[in-house]
Parts: sequence; C-alpha cells; structure tokens
Amino acid sequence: MIKLKVNGEVRTVDVEDDTPLLWVLRDEIGLTGTKFGCGVAQCGACTVHMDGQPVRSCLTSVADVGDSEIVTIEGLVGANASKEAQAVQAAWRALDVVQCGYCQSGQMMSAAALLTENKKPTDEDIDAAMSGNVCRCATYVRIRAAIHDASRRLEA
Repeated sequence: MIKLKVNGEVRTVDVEDDTPLLWVLRDEIGLTGTKFGCGVAQCGACTVHMDGQPVRSCLTSVADVGDSEIVTIEGLVGANASKEAQAVQAAWRALDVVQCGYCQSGQMMSAAALLTENKKPTDEDIDAAMSGNVCRCATYVRIRAAIHDASRRLEA
C-alpha cells in the first residue's frame, strides 16, 4: 500500500512501487484529466505538479513521489485554485486557446508553474518553460498569448 497526497487529499493505493504516477492517477484514483501522450516524457500531456514543480507523470514512479504533494489539473481548477491557476484558466477561455484540447491540461499545468515562479515572463521565458509540451494542433501562438494575458491578470 502506498500513500499519496493528491490535490490536498491523502489517497492509499495498492500498486507496485515502479507503477508510473500517471496510471495511478488515472486508473486507481480516477483523475483522468492528466493525459497519456507518448509515455517517454517528451510530449508533456501527463504534466502534474510535484511540490509545485511540473513533472511528467508517465515516467515518475509512485515510489519517487514519497511525501511530495501532487497536484493534477483537477486540483488546479475550482475553489482552491491558486491565483496563477485562476489567471491561466481565465486567459485560456478568453483567448480560446484550445483546439482539440488533448494536450491542454499539461499546457495549463506548465503555464501555472511558470507564472508561480515568474509573474512577468518574456517570450523566451515562456518558450523555455513550455518547451516540453507538444501541441499537435500547433496552438503555440495562442498559448504564448494566453500566458502573457494571465500575467497581466495577475498584475490587476
């Protein structure tokens, strides 16, 4: 049995230590907002926060989590969302960023982490922070614009 703190709640799961966090979140806990994309940490669809830092859950084993706080896209939204997360959500809606939407939970997780660390990112900062997130629909221009919009919302 492994105990994980996910979205502020302690969850106990009966899985092997080497089970990827992604599958624990999706199959054991039922949080399906985190997506499987490539399985080799190259696309970013599986991005979650571990102690506030974006990590790829497809290659993070549950044994590597330990006492860390995991936040998924489900934990990034709603009443408990940080001001950065709220700004990202508002910007994503206002600028109609989503096309197919498959990668967007990972995109939003990376964007929120960036804005938590850097409230006024430059294009270069955004490109560096988002470089591990792939969008097959190529919404990169809208994503960058939304991150700038979220930054402005944080100033207000």
